[in-house]
Amino acid sequence: MTAVFERRLLAHDRGAVILAKLWRIPWGFVLLLCLLATVGYVALYSAGGGAPEPYAQRHAIRFGFGLVVMLAVALVDIRVIARLAWPAYAGGLALLALVLVHGNVGKGAQRWIDVGPVQLQPSELMKILLVLALAAWFRRASWERVGNPLFLIPPVVAVAVPVALILKQPNLGTALITATVGAAVFWAAGVRWWKFALAFGAAAVAAPIAYQHLRDYQKARIQTFLDPESDPLGAGYNIIQSKIALGSGGVWGKGFLQGTQGHLNFLPEKQTDFIFTMLAEEFGLVGAMTVLGLMLLVVVFCHLVALRCRHQFGRLLAVGLGTNYFLYVFVNVAMVTGSIPVGGVPLPLISHGGSAMLTVMLGFGLLLSAWVHRSVEFEPPRE
Repeated sequence: MTAVFERRLLAHDRGAVILAKLWRIPWGFVLLLCLLATVGYVALYSAGGGAPEPYAQRHAIRFGFGLVVMLAVALVDIRVIARLAWPAYAGGLALLALVLVHGNVGKGAQRWIDVGPVQLQPSELMKILLVLALAAWFRRASWERVGNPLFLIPPVVAVAVPVALILKQPNLGTALITATVGAAVFWAAGVRWWKFALAFGAAAVAAPIAYQHLRDYQKARIQTFLDPESDPLGAGYNIIQSKIALGSGGVWGKGFLQGTQGHLNFLPEKQTDFIFTMLAEEFGLVGAMTVLGLMLLVVVFCHLVALRCRHQFGRLLAVGLGTNYFLYVFVNVAMVTGSIPVGGVPLPLISHGGSAMLTVMLGFGLLLSAWVHRSVEFEPPRE
């Protein structure tokens, strides 16, 4: 009888702990994510010709599944997550290597693998796992230790290996984003500014050499960015049509389901890379800025988590995840407005796509875990 009573008491205590963690979850942030996903549903409903299929309904199902994953991860003790960071990183590297051997080829790139009924793009997941690994590496490092160049060799290799594997696919845009996310964690960990200056200088020197090794379509993207009118029916077609749609939306837009560029199929990839352009055409500058404002609130919350966390692991995790989300948005919007060369970067929670949705929601789950467990005690820093 005593053993039965103890098990019931333990189960009751566990239930109380879970309820307490659920209470600490910032439900306003969860509501913000739901609002952005709803915007995505509306945009994909329009992209599907005014019907829930083939895009909007799948988007809703994926977000619902991602929401469950996010809340489940949010309840996991952040110290457990820290212990699993490097094994998870190793698993991500294995998936990237598997892509190069058995990955599916699409649009000239080998980036996806089949995991059951879904296709997974490991490069998207790798950005989250890299942030985890770097946060785990730097979490116990003192200021003096971070200043030691030898201490930085393992994390530099940890960034370089997945970047090289992603470049091999090839996926230049995601590789650059992955490297930038890693650099953000280095900066937040206290790596000295002059080391970044050296790295940027080396990259500037290597850029002309690297350009010569780009694929033909990658060179065409850069040339089209510089002069899109040079090939208006070929390489420049996408960005020209995107600019036409953005301009035709005006201040208030043409109205829901009234966008001509999208519904007459002039706008390419309207359900993925150019979904922001479709929103801007139908809801105008006001609608586009409102969506960007909602996304800015997500970035602000990431920085709030970094400021409120009492442990270094949570702070670095929040900075890395916030940078990753910001780069998703910045690169996509800059791409469709012609500010940078066109690349395959989706708009998080808006664009159609399973891998990006799952990885973004997993990242938000880790962010919420850092918030829920922001006051837990980690081991003191090593000298």
